[in-house]
Amino acid sequence: MPPKKKNQQEDDLGAMRAARFGRVKNTLAMGFVGLPNVGKSTLTNILAGANHAEAANYPFCTIDPNVVQCIVPDKNFQYLADTFKSPSVIPAALKVTDIAGLIRGASEGAGLGNAFLSHIAAVDGIYHLIRAFDSDEVVHVDDSVDPIRDLETIQGELCAKDSATLASVLENEMNRVRKEKGLSRSSTNFKLSEVFTEAYEKCKKLLDSNTPIQTGDFSAGEVDVIKDWGMITTKPQIYVVNLSQKNFIRKGSKWLPKINQWVNEHGGGQIIPVSCEFEMKLFDMKDDADAQKKFLDECTEEAKAAGLKGPQAEVRSMVPRLIRAGRQALCLQSFYTAGPKEVRAWTIMKGTLAPQAAGVIHSDFERGFIKAEVCAFEDFKALHQGEASMAKIKEAGKYRQEGKLYVMQEGDIVVFMHNTTTAKKK
Repeated sequence: MPPKKKNQQEDDLGAMRAARFGRVKNTLAMGFVGLPNVGKSTLTNILAGANHAEAANYPFCTIDPNVVQCIVPDKNFQYLADTFKSPSVIPAALKVTDIAGLIRGASEGAGLGNAFLSHIAAVDGIYHLIRAFDSDEVVHVDDSVDPIRDLETIQGELCAKDSATLASVLENEMNRVRKEKGLSRSSTNFKLSEVFTEAYEKCKKLLDSNTPIQTGDFSAGEVDVIKDWGMITTKPQIYVVNLSQKNFIRKGSKWLPKINQWVNEHGGGQIIPVSCEFEMKLFDMKDDADAQKKFLDECTEEAKAAGLKGPQAEVRSMVPRLIRAGRQALCLQSFYTAGPKEVRAWTIMKGTLAPQAAGVIHSDFERGFIKAEVCAFEDFKALHQGEASMAKIKEAGKYRQEGKLYVMQEGDIVVFMHNTTTAKKK
């Protein structure tokens, strides 16, 4: 396997850092968060490839969180499907929740705030969607377009909610220590643990500056403590900027530098410019490949006319990048099983060991794990010579046997060997 490029290594480290407070499981979900009418439902519909949400121009049109499954774009998986031509082909999917819009005061119950904040707490990562386009047809809840004000509003509400949670965490910890030491409820003549105190002070400082907790520097012990506090801003965030089609094509907006500056001043994070207007037009042509190509070519010509050159002038959908970024933020990856009956991509967390990966297929596979027969996708592609089998890979010595301590890699093609026997009746 070729070594990772420096930027990719940095992205991987950043993703692992952002996801360190998260749940360790394979069925994690991203959620769209933002003010009403910024494009959350529209983008959710596009990500899912179908109109699952009511994308209406009306605040709170999505009352309950709308959950969709987004197919993960994966050229390697498609290559395996084309090679094996199995009757059953099951790609990986990313779960995305469309959460109704927050407004100022949501942390205190304004609008539908309390319910929405609980919906945010139920997801594992956040797509923070910001409106940066003008339109007389799409009303803004604050009557004007100002992405920086909107960022302050949403981040402020999330941090305010966490500040209230943090106050409860402190009180509960003090009560626990009082009970443990047999002290009265009014007693303050005692010390909390050093790791708790450090974690608490760092979190409070971040929240007081309207900065997500997940951007802070914490020791492993502090992370373990904070995990149990149920804080919203420990979740990894991706900032998604919804531009007009014109600005998206020419890759420019007066708001983008200001948004970039704001994000950097609040702990940093990935920023992805999109255009729901552009994506909806492209999506509406999904059944006509020629029309899609013509539309994209016209957009590319418009970009060139605006002064863009080379690859920068190419206009394409941002949906694949959004889905991949969500997976990376949650530290998820895929391994494959491939054969004459089925080709399937299985989702696991980065760092998963072979027995636990086997358990994703069936609990018996983990319980009776013997070994994993593994081939890297790149080795398969380079060596199989058109055959839908591992024969050539085995001949080249690239078909490996791995044990219980093997850490699964992105794109592994695997056969798990297992032996489970039922207990004899007494």
